[in-house]
Amino acid sequence: MADAAPEAWLTIIGIGEDGPDGLSSASRAALARAELVMGPARHLALLPAITCIMIEWPVPFADGIALLMQHRGQRVVMLASGDPFWFGAGSSVTRLLDRSEWVAIPTPSTFTLAAARLGWPLQDVASLGLHAAPLELLKPHLALGRRVIALLRDGAAVAALADYLVQQGFGPSALHVMEALGGPRERVRRVTAEGLSFTDMAHPVAAGIECAGHGPSLPLTAGRPDHWFASDGQLTKRPVRALTLSALAPCAGELLWDIGAGSGSIGIEWLLAHPANRACAIEADPVRADRARANAAALGVDRLQVMTGIAPDAWPPGPLPDAVFIGGGLSDALLDALWARLPAGTRLVANAVTLESEALLARWHGQTGGSLLRIELADAAPLGNRHGWRARYPVVQWSAVL
Repeated sequence: MADAAPEAWLTIIGIGEDGPDGLSSASRAALARAELVMGPARHLALLPAITCIMIEWPVPFADGIALLMQHRGQRVVMLASGDPFWFGAGSSVTRLLDRSEWVAIPTPSTFTLAAARLGWPLQDVASLGLHAAPLELLKPHLALGRRVIALLRDGAAVAALADYLVQQGFGPSALHVMEALGGPRERVRRVTAEGLSFTDMAHPVAAGIECAGHGPSLPLTAGRPDHWFASDGQLTKRPVRALTLSALAPCAGELLWDIGAGSGSIGIEWLLAHPANRACAIEADPVRADRARANAAALGVDRLQVMTGIAPDAWPPGPLPDAVFIGGGLSDALLDALWARLPAGTRLVANAVTLESEALLARWHGQTGGSLLRIELADAAPLGNRHGWRARYPVVQWSAVL
């Protein structure tokens, strides 16, 4: 007979602003048998009937995880807001535990409550956790008619959100300011971003945004217009960038190394392809590296890791990539090092402009295979009182699978 599975020592309970009234019988039972309850002061205050030891979760949050682990094996309840696994604290703790060590009992999330108050179909709404993230993460979602529900840190963050929408040309957007949803202090007020005047907003607070205005919206497809990227000229231009992203073929959750990143446009567009994607940019010039970081922040991408250095002398830390793009610093030494370092199946794309780098790619193509593409583009330009074609420098693109 198989041994019985060990009982979980940690119960993660989602709690709303209605306190004990909103808890399930399972949550109540876990609290009744708990030897220790940990949570933020606001959550502990919602449960005045607790008789066991209570510990307020410290700041920074990571200190609380270490404190929690000191009580491993006791009957512990951890309190979290609503659904602990939707922009909540649940995964930060459970990733350190075996699956048998914990159970979770959620309550309706702020997103669920907000959608219920506004009558918005949640599957069609962008749900963002901006309570611990920059407002610029909104940028890819700012489009006429788009709806967003965002968690915010406090009332001051609501004002900052309104200012950001105005700066982006979306001042007429409707802003539904929602405080303490689900509890006795609940309040929902509607105003335009440019018309926000009240300041008496209580935590916890969320905002529903109905985008309106004439601000520019970030296109969805690869090959965004060049003006979206600040650059000193070191930029993979739009048509070539679109072909490059097509060759790199990003899939959800994959990691890219962008070597010789310049403005960071390839890595940024890779990240915009899916919210689970990751990218590391390697750039020799510190000024360009800073510019790549700024471009990523401006376009709402917070997952671009930028390191200053020259490959193959400098490699990104962490796991090996699913794909590699070489936009600068192409050499035999670099390709040799990549071939020796990367696992089979890694996709590699390299662009060349000079005759010397073209010859290098042609030789590697002959030795290892893959696909070799010559990209020749021309733009219409004035020619007297008429127009003619002005050729750009051709680009040779090699793509291969290691």
